Amino acid sequence: MAIETELKLHITPENLLRLRRHPYLRSLAITRARTLKLYSIYYDTADLELRRRAMALRLRRVGKRYLQTLKGGGEVSAGLHQRNEWETSVPSEQLDFALLKAAGGELPHGMRNRLQPVFVTDFSRNVRMLKFGEAEIELSMDSGEIRAGQAGCPISELELELKSGSPQQLFKLALALLDIVPMDVEHTSKAEYGYLLFSAAKPSASKGRFPVLRKSQAVDSALQSLISACLAHVQSNIPGALLKLDEEYLHQVRVGLRRLRVALAIAHRYRPDTELAELRVQVARFGVELGRSREWDVFITQTLAPICTRLPEHEGLREVLHASARERQHQHAGMENSLASQDFQRLLLRFGAWMHGMQAIQGLRAEIPLEKFAIQVLEKRSKQVLRGGRELSGENAEQLHALRIACKKLRYSIEMLGGLFPEAKADAYVAGLSELQNILGTLNDIAVAHRLLNGLDNAARHDTLALIRGWMEHDYAERVTEFGQAWKQYAALKGFWN
Repeated sequence: MAIETELKLHITPENLLRLRRHPYLRSLAITRARTLKLYSIYYDTADLELRRRAMALRLRRVGKRYLQTLKGGGEVSAGLHQRNEWETSVPSEQLDFALLKAAGGELPHGMRNRLQPVFVTDFSRNVRMLKFGEAEIELSMDSGEIRAGQAGCPISELELELKSGSPQQLFKLALALLDIVPMDVEHTSKAEYGYLLFSAAKPSASKGRFPVLRKSQAVDSALQSLISACLAHVQSNIPGALLKLDEEYLHQVRVGLRRLRVALAIAHRYRPDTELAELRVQVARFGVELGRSREWDVFITQTLAPICTRLPEHEGLREVLHASARERQHQHAGMENSLASQDFQRLLLRFGAWMHGMQAIQGLRAEIPLEKFAIQVLEKRSKQVLRGGRELSGENAEQLHALRIACKKLRYSIEMLGGLFPEAKADAYVAGLSELQNILGTLNDIAVAHRLLNGLDNAARHDTLALIRGWMEHDYAERVTEFGQAWKQYAALKGFWN
């Protein structure tokens, strides 16, 4: 068994051709480029059991040779794909399970007779070996298509496969190539695209999930896995957000970035790092840009839309709604440009280089048991919430905003680290915190709505905006009353981590 470690990058056919001819590649090459014709058939059961088990089985024709490959397990982090791989030569275009087993690859019991072809990949690969720093990296440029029945999608991508050296060098090389031509970090494998074509299922936004941590796990390992999960959450939703498949994709990108900021803050507190500090600044910048579009989303859907429904004939409301929709469209265009920018791709690659290099969180106070580390983090976050609530004077908008942020940071920290403690106690605590957080979120949305209305204000809209503000103030007063009750209930809770 081998562990395949590769970085995948999507690139347009035009830029692929430009890069292929660029002298920079010739300066790194230690072998001559060669072109291969690769035709692969992927097998699975009718109900896609292999896919459910995160496995892939293919039979590939390379010239006159046939190779069968079973892949399974592994993970994707900042575009770095690492999976177990069992590959063997076979004498003909037919799977040979005896050879697969001899190589260490084992299919789930009772599956052999249920396998069938599900999709094919047919592409040309231009491949050469590069020497980059202390690493040897195989660079493959793939052009072709994936087919499942009558459905198909193009292949135009770059693969950097590590043959020797540190994974960090894959990201550093990708950053150097990004200075030559635009590229996007590819989170999805060819096999996954093939499965989407075969199933003809409508893709859905990924809500992301944190890994299950073990008390015996080292702190640095735990933090690295949490940050990887946040990056995967963001990356997996960006294509859907840019294609506007569903508003949930954009929402999940925002959530992923907020979680990432909390995870990075935890890491930075225990081991300050120059590159980490810069990455935090960049993540915060993208978060602010996405936050502007969210403000208009919430204002239109949760404030204006209900009022317009109750007063459908009010011309002033319709005019304000149209003006707000124009501003929302403008903010969304800016947000889409940010996510599609090469600056964002560079950020993802820098994360990969940081996480796999000397500046990553390796050795981060490893002598501290993970459970004790989690207690310190949760205790600090909870004290910030309690202090914010106790120091609250009246309905001070800035203090309410600060308290909301503190609640959010505590909530995300619990999602990351709470699994180390008894579930029943954690659930009761989270329920009280969530109620408080939801009310504070509504109060903040109303405060933001007032600010947005100030930007829309003019003489012609004055009366209409006064009507909207009156409606919001009534809602605000109700939420303030709810906040007082929710705060008393939360303040009485004891930390489940103690």
